[in-house]
Amino acid sequence: MLDDTETAAEVQDRFGRARLIFLSITAVIALAGLADATYLTVSHLAGDNSVCGASQSCSIVLGSKYAVIAGIPTAAFGIIAYFSVFSTATLAAFGYSRARTFLSWIVVAMFVATLWFLYLQAFVLHAFCPFCLFSAAVTFCLAGLTLAMPPAN
Repeated sequence: MLDDTETAAEVQDRFGRARLIFLSITAVIALAGLADATYLTVSHLAGDNSVCGASQSCSIVLGSKYAVIAGIPTAAFGIIAYFSVFSTATLAAFGYSRARTFLSWIVVAMFVATLWFLYLQAFVLHAFCPFCLFSAAVTFCLAGLTLAMPPAN
């Protein structure tokens, strides 16, 4: 609620600054997910089996049939998704109103995919990959930031 000293324009300016902060944090977090997905994709394409170290659980996940979709490493789709989140968050921070809508849809799709991959790890493969769990945590953070973002105008 407005008090006597604060105008509607000042409230909008405060919401605008808060949105800018949320979008900036979203972009930075998306870069962390992009780095994770890029590392997994490059390791997979290079045939590097040591990516998991001694973790047998990790090797089970990354060596499963679910780690590849139509011959493309699943992590490569993560690269596209995280880069899209980074790009749309950056564009939205610079005032492109449609970018915020795209950001929301991308994050929803990522959240649904993350739930599916967590289900596969827990109930189908009975193994967890720390890189995949990191990606899930990043996606959950992105979803939380997107939901908590102050409204536009």
